[in-house]
Amino acid sequence: MSVRVRRVYEPPEPDDGVRVLVDRLWPRGLAKDAAQVDAWPKGLTPSTELRRWYHGDGGSYGEFRGRYEAELAAPEAAELLDSVRELAGKGAVTLLTASKDTEHSHARVLARLLGD
Repeated sequence: MSVRVRRVYEPPEPDDGVRVLVDRLWPRGLAKDAAQVDAWPKGLTPSTELRRWYHGDGGSYGEFRGRYEAELAAPEAAELLDSVRELAGKGAVTLLTASKDTEHSHARVLARLLGD
């Protein structure tokens, strides 16, 4: 199982496999055909409240990760996570995010849960 995280603004690479955008909003200034996104499961993204807390109130990444994992346990999110896990079982999956700090992002939490 190969799962990696990349910024959506980086050009696609041949070994990306299935490219999954894991942000709720489409990245600014990026044409959809240039991004070459194969899937966009918006239900996998952190809630608006959680994003605002983490980015606005200076919440710790560890606490964010715990809260986000709790959100991912909800039925819709868990089903979407299983579908991405199934894709990863068949080949490479690249989780795409506009986040500048991919190491401390929701995409990294997803990658860890998917077994990066």
